[in-house]
Amino acid sequence: MAVTGLLMLLFLIVHMLGNLKIFYGRDDFDHYAGWLRTIGEPVLHGAWYLWIQRFVLLLAVVLHATSAYQLSRRDLKARPTKYAHHQRAQAGYATHVMRYGGITLALFIIYHILDFTTLTLNRHGVEGAAYDNVVSSFSVWWVTAIYIVAMICLGLHIQHGFWSAAQTLGLNRPSRDRAVRGLATGLAVLLTVGFLIVPVAVLAGLVD
Repeated sequence: MAVTGLLMLLFLIVHMLGNLKIFYGRDDFDHYAGWLRTIGEPVLHGAWYLWIQRFVLLLAVVLHATSAYQLSRRDLKARPTKYAHHQRAQAGYATHVMRYGGITLALFIIYHILDFTTLTLNRHGVEGAAYDNVVSSFSVWWVTAIYIVAMICLGLHIQHGFWSAAQTLGLNRPSRDRAVRGLATGLAVLLTVGFLIVPVAVLAGLVD
């Protein structure tokens, strides 16, 4: 679960940086989107790299979700009855954030693919017109609202998940805990704000 989480985190950082290229204008953003389809040429043909990346990410998501389910079942078996005293509020909060936030993100990923990959739900939906597809989608207030909710869930998921992954992989120590928590919060804020800048800018008319 920790390894797949970190793999997806790395992808999110790169994906966010690529999204920000939209502020350079239509030509630069469409050129970037087109370049993604040529990575690996001439060894790889057409959009092979993108399909390999999608397969790896899909596998990571499935393994991540499966691990979460297995760990949850293991916890229930280890403690079939409730504690006599309630657990700390922080523990309950983290559990709810990771569980329900994860479900929300899974549903969002499906919506995101239908919006920008298959273009099924995109109002413009023109292959190769990445800039116009983004502007068309985020010009609708409720679409932007969906992305805002999803990115807040993502930030909360990353904040706890990064710290938890560091614990699992043995990278954290009592002396490093504050630094690791600070890094987790920093990454969560950076990615949340970085992903939200684009839809908010489009809805506000700063990108059109």
